[in-house]
Amino acid sequence: ERLEGDFCPICTLPVHIPIHEHSGFNTCCMKQICHGCNLAAQKRGMNDCAFCRTPCPDYDSDALAMVQARVEKKDPEAINFLGKKYFFGGLGLQKDARRAVKCWEEAVELGSVDALYSLASCYRLGNGVEQNEAKGFHLYGKAAMQGHVESRCNLGIYEGDQGNYDRALRHLLISAKMGHKESVLTIQESFKGGLATKEQCAEALKGYQDAVQGMKSHD
Repeated sequence: ERLEGDFCPICTLPVHIPIHEHSGFNTCCMKQICHGCNLAAQKRGMNDCAFCRTPCPDYDSDALAMVQARVEKKDPEAINFLGKKYFFGGLGLQKDARRAVKCWEEAVELGSVDALYSLASCYRLGNGVEQNEAKGFHLYGKAAMQGHVESRCNLGIYEGDQGNYDRALRHLLISAKMGHKESVLTIQESFKGGLATKEQCAEALKGYQDAVQGMKSHD
């Protein structure tokens, strides 16, 4: 099962992966709204938040104030989002990987699985913390167990790199069936290298296609 935050709160459908390319994050209510619902709202003449109807902020400073207000209330999604802005830059904030890590650590404590994924990536790559690949993949495992798709795929790639091909394919089949295209492509490449069967390729593709079909509106 995918994460609760992977579903648009308006149409209730799972958002296509990668989520940030198919949805927008609203700082007023900390909701990830799919592009389809945002577009539908705009066509009806609604320029405010499609979920909570709050007027969209005109300036970065206004958006940041909204986020910080939710951060003060210990909202894990707001703290996770603030971490992303420190890591990548945005809303007038300078890039600061260490501050991003601190935000993600707090968000994880409050239950954010997306922050757990980001924290895992920091440890794997040594961004804002001392590099520790073992800890990074341990955290990916914890996130994957809670339904984080990219974490599951990363585990599959890691196991493949370690020569644990059966375990790798099990991870990749799971993420493929959750609608993760990269997982399907990785399994297909494994087949070309003689590390996956034709049946596994077919299973991954069918599972991926079924997942994508489930993301489409039937209206």
